[in-house]
Amino acid sequence: MKVIEIIVSPKGETTVQTRGFAGGECREASKFVEQALGQRTGERLTSEFHASQSVARQASQRQ
Repeated sequence: MKVIEIIVSPKGETTVQTRGFAGGECREASKFVEQALGQRTGERLTSEFHASQSVARQASQRQ
């Protein structure tokens, strides 16, 4: 299941977390939320992001 979770702290700081997306798909899916919230102050990529990039690289090298 693909999920975009938006967490708002008591101070008004927001965090956007995605789950179930492969590679850069998460960035595209959450783009509209990030644009609405304003400037990004940081980014932490999950293992899902890196794992799917490795698989894509391996597949392209085999071709």
